Amino acid sequence: MLKEVDGCDDANLVQIVDAALASSSQRSGHHLACRPGCTQCCHGIFPISHQDAARLREGLRILDRHDPKRVARIRSRVASSLARLAPLFPGDLATGILNEDYEDSLLFADESEDSIGDNEPCPVLDPTTGTCDLYEHRPIVCRTFGPPMRTPEGNLATCELCYITAITEEIASCELDPTIPSQEAASNEAFNAAHAVCGETIVACALQDSKDPQ
Repeated sequence: MLKEVDGCDDANLVQIVDAALASSSQRSGHHLACRPGCTQCCHGIFPISHQDAARLREGLRILDRHDPKRVARIRSRVASSLARLAPLFPGDLATGILNEDYEDSLLFADESEDSIGDNEPCPVLDPTTGTCDLYEHRPIVCRTFGPPMRTPEGNLATCELCYITAITEEIASCELDPTIPSQEAASNEAFNAAHAVCGETIVACALQDSKDPQ
């Protein structure tokens, strides 16, 4: 079982990412379509780090102190999601850790319109409000999705709902801090070393009952 997330290191990473997001959002203006109720990036299975997972569990524990009913709803959605994903999960469900070749699995590789991997709602997404129940503790990838971000190949990628009418120069001027991936990688590496873990997991596995922090 993971120990508590290292508050100082993780808080610093989150602060850096959120500041970069705020800057990009300000430069983007109306081109950035992200708003409460837009759930484009809240559907589909994606890997998260163990540091992300620990942050989510911390958020769940904090939420349980003042809104246990909402936590119960999250747990119900987690259980339902795991039941659907279990037959296709490319890893160890007991630990929630994905195999190294998870990207080649049906869950991640199937891009058909009705595939589970592309359509499964995140269990912390409130289906009624279309908002994240653990927004302040969401993974780094959830914080950076939307604004222009440099890919490993050097291209700028954005959410398909954003920057629709923007020209190339406008998109480039809104680029998210390109050092974020390396800073996140370094932070995750330090976290994994401190907690003797490796690999990645997914949101549903991070919040399953067996992984509750004590």
